Amino acid sequence: MRTVLGAIPREVKDQFRYDEIPWQRFPHFYGPGEEIPVRLTTLASEDAEATDRALRQLWDHLHHQGSTIAVGALAVPFLLRIAATGSCGPRAGTLHLVAEIARCQHFGDGRREGLLQVAEDPELVEGTTMCPVDWTIQAARDAITADLHLLFPLLCDPDADVRSAAAFVLAVATGEIPQISSALHHRLAVEDNPAVRASLILAIAQLAREHQDKHAPAWARDLWSDAAQPPETRVGAALAWLCLVTDPVPDELRTLLTDPDTDHLGELFQQVPWLPPVDYSSGLRRCIHEMLTPDVPWSSA
Repeated sequence: MRTVLGAIPREVKDQFRYDEIPWQRFPHFYGPGEEIPVRLTTLASEDAEATDRALRQLWDHLHHQGSTIAVGALAVPFLLRIAATGSCGPRAGTLHLVAEIARCQHFGDGRREGLLQVAEDPELVEGTTMCPVDWTIQAARDAITADLHLLFPLLCDPDADVRSAAAFVLAVATGEIPQISSALHHRLAVEDNPAVRASLILAIAQLAREHQDKHAPAWARDLWSDAAQPPETRVGAALAWLCLVTDPVPDELRTLLTDPDTDHLGELFQQVPWLPPVDYSSGLRRCIHEMLTPDVPWSSA
């Protein structure tokens, strides 16, 4: 898949020339890969009901129950273009799908080691194609990196959900990391939407974690320890810091995350793309529980 994606000329992607892509070589979870271009074409249409249905089908076909499949990576360049060039339709949901194709399964994983993890277990093999899942994830990430020019403008999109989703996608890129990090920091400095701010912080931290940015832990600590920062910024930075280091949890941070006011941010953090896969109703509470008390089984009661 990495070889196939790397060989697709840019003009084929830009012009949506689906007939030049070897879909037939890669089945989806429920059928032949040749069905995917039909769904993509519908997703790019102006029929709101049809586009919503197409996106639901693509989630089922390409990311069923949190697992990804090789043909999902093949769809990434086209999904990006549909989200970037469309003026309506489920653009944020389309970007979410791209990001989830390009990262390991996170169902129920709110651990310090897991929340910002991207790579999959190298021994995990997808049962339909017998292809290592991490190869598919790597192919999808490389495809995203090749199309950064489509993603950077979305950080300034009028739709807050699109801005948040764009950060989610940028966080899985494999190259141009200083440029991406700089763009995320610049957007964070002017962003006025609380959920998007939290998303930008986690995106910055995810890149820093994978690429071993030694300055990131101090940056995150400065944010969460600053009482003048908005609550969602402090809590997002607290989660980021916990994922960036293995240090014991400071009392000040524990107090912040267990404060009843923090629990009231749960609904807001369900808008942050990293959190719903952890728990579809209580993502923030579960992350806090798993990060502060990893030896105590989680219960949503």
